[in-house]
Amino acid sequence: MAAQTTHPQENLFRFIDKDTIQSEKITAPRYSYWASVFRVFFRKKINIVLICIFIVILLGAFIVPAIAPYNAYENIRDATTFNMSPAKAMERNGGFSFKWILGSGGMGNSIFYGIMASARTSLVLAVICAAINMTIGILMGAVWGYSKRFDQVMLVIYNIIANVPYILLISVLVYVIGAGFWSFVFALTVTGWLGISYFFRTQVLIIRDREYSLASRCLGTPIPRMITRNILPFLTSVTVTLLATELPSYISMEVFLSYIGVGLSAEVPSLGRMIQEGQSAFLVYPWEFWPPVAIAAAITIILYVLGQNLADASDPRTHM
Repeated sequence: MAAQTTHPQENLFRFIDKDTIQSEKITAPRYSYWASVFRVFFRKKINIVLICIFIVILLGAFIVPAIAPYNAYENIRDATTFNMSPAKAMERNGGFSFKWILGSGGMGNSIFYGIMASARTSLVLAVICAAINMTIGILMGAVWGYSKRFDQVMLVIYNIIANVPYILLISVLVYVIGAGFWSFVFALTVTGWLGISYFFRTQVLIIRDREYSLASRCLGTPIPRMITRNILPFLTSVTVTLLATELPSYISMEVFLSYIGVGLSAEVPSLGRMIQEGQSAFLVYPWEFWPPVAIAAAITIILYVLGQNLADASDPRTHM
């Protein structure tokens, strides 16, 4: 008797029981938006490298000043400590030392300690200004784009303030209020949120009249709930993109204004002031000029590249 052969296609299907509970179960894996965002983000190896470099800078900027506070005038009475190269500074102070690894400045100050303290100032300033401007800008922009009466008033205010150069406005405020850390924060945030708010107003206008928003409005959903549930969640990638440009811009602004003598006071360590003090002799004493320039450029570039890559990863279209 010939052996019976089984057709391969008979194994492709199977009978199931008429179980209503089992039929309601979904076998698809659970989707997490932020898990998908970070999976796409860390797929690029350059992001991991930049994060590691930024963590090193961050640890140095916050740990070194806490352990060894920076004093720009500690050796001002000893002229022999002025403008020493790294080799001469370490030889004079008994061998290798992180304090003198980048040499000394024009007043005998430690360049390395000064850079770490100045980097901490720039990072704290950028985070505070970004948090204030982004929070106010997003909330005001959402209301601005949703309320037509509010839109009429804010457009007049925006057209007046936007025609005043931003750097000129900050300079005037710093001269009037005084050159201090919190005065500088106030100067950067008193009108800094307005441009962010106008940008979000445009984005809200695009999605305000979509079908689901109109349906919520007809059902009597309150305006604050519509803004927080129907509008802002769809602007996540836009928010990250804007934050990617805001953080480095505040560091660049602080460095530039301190460089021209308008920014922070002399008591506050600043990368811009270190660059200003080292520019006059950067050909003779290059260790006073190039290290703060390199750190300022590194922080700005790293924050910008990481922010742009995170903004790309937060776009749901990249999760396919």
